[in-house]
Amino acid sequence: MTSLSQDIKSKLSRLNVLEKIIVVNVVIFLLGLLLQLAQGTFHQSSLSWLELPSDFSDFIVKPWSIITYAFVHYDFLHILFNMLWLYVIGELFLNLFNPKLALNVYFLGAISGGLLFMLCYTFFPQIFMTGNRLVGASASVRALLIFLCAYLPNKEIRFFTFNLKLWYFGLAIVIIDVLGLFGTNAGGNLAHVGGAFLGYIYAIQLKKGNDIGKGFERFMDWIVSVFKSTKKSPLKTVHKNKSKVGGYTKTDFDQFNNQKKIDVILDKISKSGYDSLTSEEKEFLFRSGK
Repeated sequence: MTSLSQDIKSKLSRLNVLEKIIVVNVVIFLLGLLLQLAQGTFHQSSLSWLELPSDFSDFIVKPWSIITYAFVHYDFLHILFNMLWLYVIGELFLNLFNPKLALNVYFLGAISGGLLFMLCYTFFPQIFMTGNRLVGASASVRALLIFLCAYLPNKEIRFFTFNLKLWYFGLAIVIIDVLGLFGTNAGGNLAHVGGAFLGYIYAIQLKKGNDIGKGFERFMDWIVSVFKSTKKSPLKTVHKNKSKVGGYTKTDFDQFNNQKKIDVILDKISKSGYDSLTSEEKEFLFRSGK
């Protein structure tokens, strides 16, 4: 049993942050199925305490649902397609950007999608029927996708037999989501639009040098620090191989130089496309993503 536990921990440790989010989604999906079996029925509300309500008065008593709803799926095809999208987009995203940025976009996308969902159901009750609940990671996935489309608009992807620029693809997805507002899944498409809006604004601001997710990142770091053990090791580790210059170590300078090089490469991709990179630049970007 101990060996199995260690094997699972070892495999989880090798996953990137978005792959770990996929695992969490799958675990919660299975938990929902088990609860449905225990209740003897397959109604889609076995995880109701995690779902996001459309009414603000219901939301106030469970504020965590603005994030937790993005981890709830009841339909197999719903979670399958969301997780496939997340895996594919995540591979590209993490080859270009750091994991903290990915988490910022993912969670802020969920929050943005959830807020638009509640606002529209609250202020336009004649259009959207009240009493609905929002579930699914679609808003977060849309945020990651549209972020890439806005940050690297001229990057081309292979679409069947021809190449398609990312911004064309992103625009098509947003148009489909807007048209979906007049269909049977209006609430879900509201969340899609909210997530896409967040991804677009985040990318445009980041290109200007403004990381709008820094405040959220600091908040999440604080939350993590609260749950971390304050127990310190009695042994003091001394690093003798790092020479200091003006209070900074050689590692600090290396990290700074690497980040500047990454910024230059990303700017080149944004202006001329991924194919304009040299083989050395592509290799450096790949290693940095790892």
